[in-house]
Amino acid sequence: MRVLIIEDDHKMAHYLGDGLTREGHQIQAISTGPDGLEMALAQDFDVVVLDRMLPGLDGLSLLKRLRAAGRKMPVLLLTAMGGLDDRVEGLDAGADDYLVKPFAFSEAYARLNALVRRPPIAGNPTTLTAADLHMDLIARTVSRGGVSLDLGPKEFLLLEILLRNKNRVMTKTMLLERVWSFHFDPQTSLVETHISRLRAKIDRPFASALVETVRGAGYVIRAS
Repeated sequence: MRVLIIEDDHKMAHYLGDGLTREGHQIQAISTGPDGLEMALAQDFDVVVLDRMLPGLDGLSLLKRLRAAGRKMPVLLLTAMGGLDDRVEGLDAGADDYLVKPFAFSEAYARLNALVRRPPIAGNPTTLTAADLHMDLIARTVSRGGVSLDLGPKEFLLLEILLRNKNRVMTKTMLLERVWSFHFDPQTSLVETHISRLRAKIDRPFASALVETVRGAGYVIRAS
């Protein structure tokens, strides 16, 4: 799953991020309210971990703006305040669950998994398609022409991003940021290598290619 952590306590953010990364998940960590809101509005995440007290924009205000903008991804609210009124206020603002600090990683991980497993909210697609390619985001399966395809975690995420952005050219920098969380170009062939592996599975065995290279720009899947 793709997790956005909005937390200004760097030790806490590292604690959560390191644990989730070791479990094989994709992490994006932001330390201020305004930057966290911008990231949550700009990208698709499976779940958001949101600290209540943030610089620039507090967690409750951020959450209210997120919901007002129509973003429905589940949100786990973190706080040092454990009173009943505080929990109610957080849930009323649009949080899906509430976790009081300090906490064990195992509990946070269990709560995040529970949120992601909840039935999807109407309007949030759980399947992505292009021609005869079908991706099921809940079952984590991909097939083309009825043939099941075995993709690695990075290949799955790379394909998901391309499908979510059909007709939009995704540059190498965009893919490095969204798949590998690099905010700079490390001058490696990471993207090219994974695109080649992805094509070997979803394009080469079939009559037509879906992943198109836009010379000097990036990669795109065109809507059929």
